[in-house]
Amino acid sequence: MRRIASYRKLLGVDESAELKELKSVYRNLMKEWHPDKFNDNHELKVEAEEKSKKIIEAYHFLVSIAPETIAQTLPEYTETVTNSVIEDFEYKSEILIIRFEDGNEYEYYGVPKAIYVKLYVKLVNADTPGRFARRHIFNAYLYRSTSKQVASA
Repeated sequence: MRRIASYRKLLGVDESAELKELKSVYRNLMKEWHPDKFNDNHELKVEAEEKSKKIIEAYHFLVSIAPETIAQTLPEYTETVTNSVIEDFEYKSEILIIRFEDGNEYEYYGVPKAIYVKLYVKLVNADTPGRFARRHIFNAYLYRSTSKQVASA
C-alpha cells in the first residue's frame, strides 16, 4: 500500500483519479521532466532521466490498478480465478503474488500475514486449494495483473 501511496504522491493524484486524469498528469510531468529538455546540462539531464523513469513506472502501475482497467479486464480475471488452478504463490510486505496454471499472475495488495498463513495451510493440506483463495482473497483485495501489463489509457 505504501507503493501505491508513493506513486500517487509522485504524480500528485489521489485515489479517485480516473484514467483520463492520470494520462493528463503523466503527459504534463513528462513534458516537464523529459531528458531531451536538458541537453545543455549533463547533471540535470541525468536527474531528468531518473525522474522520468519513476514517473513512467508510477503511471503504468496506477493505470494497472485503476477501476476502469480492473473493469475492462474483469472477464479474463474471473475466468482465471474461477477455472485455473493456483500454480505457485509468494508473500512479501503485505503483497501476495499468485501464479496460475493458465499463465496469469496477479499481485494482491494489503493482504495481512494471517491471511497468507491460512492460504499456505489450505493450499498445502486441502483437496481444493483454490476454494479458500476464492472466498477470502480474490475479491477482497486490490489486485493487478503482472503477467501482461495493460498499457491502455
